[in-house]
Amino acid sequence: MIGFLVLLLIIWIALVVIGAVVKGLFWLAVIGVVLFLATAAFGWIRRRT
Repeated sequence: MIGFLVLLLIIWIALVVIGAVVKGLFWLAVIGVVLFLATAAFGWIRRRT
């Protein structure tokens, strides 16, 4: 499960970088940040229980 969450975090970081590099894809960076934070929070909550 932790491996899957790490994979998702890497994918979201890649989306943020692509969105930041390509100026027209700013929305992709925003979605990447939101998904990264949601996945990180989910993993942190699951880890604590």
